[in-house]
Amino acid sequence: MAAAAAGPFSLREVLDAFRRCVTEQREVLLEPYLSGWRGLIRCFLSFRSSESFWLLFSPLTCFLPRTVLRLHRALRWLQLFLEGLRSGEPRTSVLCTDAYNASLAEHHPWVVRKAATVAFCTLPSRDAFLEIMNVGSAEEAVAVLGEAIPYIGDVYSITQELFAQHKLLDLP
Repeated sequence: MAAAAAGPFSLREVLDAFRRCVTEQREVLLEPYLSGWRGLIRCFLSFRSSESFWLLFSPLTCFLPRTVLRLHRALRWLQLFLEGLRSGEPRTSVLCTDAYNASLAEHHPWVVRKAATVAFCTLPSRDAFLEIMNVGSAEEAVAVLGEAIPYIGDVYSITQELFAQHKLLDLP
């Protein structure tokens, strides 16, 4: 996590990392994938009040199939959350709860679901998220999100197919 916190967050760098993830053969390259995640972790760690929230979803340091599956599931949550940010809903706690319930909640025990719901209440406003993306105005951040979300969705879809093909979607 310490390496992930180095340097300021840049949405354009994350977009570039997820863009580089997918090859012409529709393979997902692990290094740009992890680079994108490191950038996203920097985003959340820039909000001191949301550290406890992000620790619920942070990747482990050992990349076993189970850990990659957890990152994969979190990527769906992230995609849904960013789509919500782009939509204009000002209450990030609502966006995050909706995205969590549609993606990660089914994989967590009751106590983690409740802790996540409480942690979501500590998230900063939509405007604060858009500002930390370091791409200019809120309108510019929304435009870059519009570019990034399809790449994230593509990476998620390819990875979902691979996990399904190898019957790994039900790992704990």
